Amino acid sequence: MSFKSDIEIAREASKQPIREIGEKLGIAYEHLQPYGHDKAKISQAFIDEVQDRPNGKLILVTAINPTPAGEGKTTTTVGLGDGLNKIGKKAMICIREASLGPNFGMKGGAAGGGMAQVVPMEEMNLHFTGDFHAITSAHSLLSAMIDNHVYWGNEQDIDVRRVVWRRVVDMNDRALRQITASLGGVANGFPREAGFDITVASEVMAILCLAKDLKDLEKRLGDMIVAYRRDRTPVFCRDIKAEGAMTVLLKDAMQPNLVQTLENNPAFVHGGPFANIAHGCNSVIATTTALKLADYVVTEAGFGADLGAEKFMDIKCRKAGLRPDAVVIVATVRAMKMNGGVAKADLNAENVDAVKAGCPNLGRHIENMKKFGVPAIVGINHFYADTDAEIQAVIDYCSEQGVEAIVNKHWADGGAGIEATAKKVVEICEAGEADYRPLYGDDLSLAEKVETVCKEIYRADNVVMDSKIRAQLKDWEDQGYGNLPVCMAKTQYSFSTDPSQRGAPTGFDIPVREVRLSAGAGFVVVVCGEIMTMPGLPRKPAAETICLNEDGLIEGLF
Repeated sequence: MSFKSDIEIAREASKQPIREIGEKLGIAYEHLQPYGHDKAKISQAFIDEVQDRPNGKLILVTAINPTPAGEGKTTTTVGLGDGLNKIGKKAMICIREASLGPNFGMKGGAAGGGMAQVVPMEEMNLHFTGDFHAITSAHSLLSAMIDNHVYWGNEQDIDVRRVVWRRVVDMNDRALRQITASLGGVANGFPREAGFDITVASEVMAILCLAKDLKDLEKRLGDMIVAYRRDRTPVFCRDIKAEGAMTVLLKDAMQPNLVQTLENNPAFVHGGPFANIAHGCNSVIATTTALKLADYVVTEAGFGADLGAEKFMDIKCRKAGLRPDAVVIVATVRAMKMNGGVAKADLNAENVDAVKAGCPNLGRHIENMKKFGVPAIVGINHFYADTDAEIQAVIDYCSEQGVEAIVNKHWADGGAGIEATAKKVVEICEAGEADYRPLYGDDLSLAEKVETVCKEIYRADNVVMDSKIRAQLKDWEDQGYGNLPVCMAKTQYSFSTDPSQRGAPTGFDIPVREVRLSAGAGFVVVVCGEIMTMPGLPRKPAAETICLNEDGLIEGLF
């Protein structure tokens, strides 16, 4: 059975001029900053104008732990937005921008798939409106100014052994994880150890996604800790006097990007932190603006619910005052079979027992979402090889967990294939039973917050933190940062830190390798296990098959 590729479908899309998409939301053309004919940024003046409007309903789309079989979280997010419009509701979606690293690596793009995509797909998955370049440039400017400050006399008395500000590039490049900088003699500065993260792990990215306006952005940038002095006191970005110029570089990147789905429904695509190493949600300014423009806003949080959804609830909602109304947990029969021990090559053969064996992974995510007080349903993303018996096994399992599971065929049929889920989401939202609450309170110690997430969400027996890490957390509490939430950096493939442990593992510990204070973003990053903030490329990266064909069109992007 052959199917058109995502890029072929996207290329055949009948797009409306971005001016018409803006008109659907009541955005006058004067408040659009067009980037070509099919994408635009929204002016801050318009965003300020709509703040007194009531909020629409907020729906979070999350998923089980990702597997090589594919889950389709972004595809479901896009499809559900189309489905809500299909049943007569005024709805829009809010998703993240794509990083070049995964595009050229293994994961692929971030525009959805099949008949549930955001377009222009190629541009969104590549340079788009330049937001990631602006973030990389702002981050790099601060990096340069730190070393320049040391070179010209080091007025702040920075201990070059304790510069905590790493460099970034929007690419998977393991060779840059740890480097030595400033080699080559006196003219090049003072040699020191340094390293690179991928741009989406930058605190600048997190700040852009959490700031409410440019003034808030500049303050948060100034609050970032970049190094420590010889007396161990922190050096802030504002001490280097970089926050003003960084804000100038980020001025346009701060504004949400308006595009459209294949069915010409509006979408904000803005921000792009990874959920396995950052907080994994699109920007607060995009989500809060969308809630003023539509009756229903569908957004996603990266990777499985143990990462993205937890951070959406505990970081984004807490910081932005958001109160979600419903959660859709995406699962597939194929992924259940993989969690049940079936190899990827054998997924097309019916195996009801393996489906049942893999369902506890889904069950744990269902249990976790209930802890946040928001009603949840399960969306079964349909694949052509799924059998009725396999689908029924998932539906029956979910029923036993007290939630409804609905089969969705948006990949093949667009909004029409997900109408049943759209109607159920509306029913949940109108019932008004959501009572959102974060997993932990602000008053817990940082170590207690880490332990709460590890034990309540991951189901770990213990959290292994050595005395040095615990002392560091206590020092930050003494400095006034104890009320911050924690942002867990952990493999996305398992509840544990071992990516090979699929399903719902028990009897494991969570080792904490490192902690980083993101004082400007407003959270503490907790690095667990072997997770890297600079990914590497796989043995056969997707970049090997991406090219321009004879007609000058992009091939191989997915």
